[in-house]
Amino acid sequence: MDMHTVSVYGCAAAVVVPGIQVLAALAAEGQERTPPPLALLRAWRRPVPRVASVLVAAMVLLGVVQTVVPATVEALEREPHGPWWRAVTALAVQSSGWFQLLLNLAALVVVAPVAERQFGAWRTGLVFAASGVAAQSVSMAGWSPRGGGDSVAICGLVGALAAWYAVRGGTTALRWAALAVPAAGLVLCLLTNNHGVGLLVGCALGLGIALTAPARPPLATARPV
Repeated sequence: MDMHTVSVYGCAAAVVVPGIQVLAALAAEGQERTPPPLALLRAWRRPVPRVASVLVAAMVLLGVVQTVVPATVEALEREPHGPWWRAVTALAVQSSGWFQLLLNLAALVVVAPVAERQFGAWRTGLVFAASGVAAQSVSMAGWSPRGGGDSVAICGLVGALAAWYAVRGGTTALRWAALAVPAAGLVLCLLTNNHGVGLLVGCALGLGIALTAPARPPLATARPV
């Protein structure tokens, strides 16, 4: 295993470990009787997060489409010197097949509802779209001209939540741990990995939300807007 691969896996760990802790802490707000891991499952309680529902449903539908019609992937993924709109449509297909589809879908199911209950519907959609399109655009510019997937947009949601928690979170130790997420994003960018772009764009947007958006009620009572 070369140093590049080791660095990428190290960055993945630096995102996943504090990222899961931040998600669990946010999902458990206002649910003192629910252990944090179980609180993640309750993020889908009523009122059901609308944007998260649309994102998950669209991913499932498009996953079925690309399985039945494999040419869909080639028609929508990034391609060298491709048209600008490929940076958008590349988020709709998972170019590595079922493993990528299932992994990204599981991540989206966990991350999206927590993000929406924390940021509201339109901010969640904005972070997802901006992070994903930015990462796909950089990839098309030369980092990885061919491929597709929405993991970069999901990374944007994780980055936004980590940055928000670093500013407004309630646990000091976890606030410091959350800073590992943008640090990992920077390293991934230095390695020309497009997930780093998604993380950093998400972190920037999450910081902006933390500094400008009014405080939201605990997740147990918050309603998406």
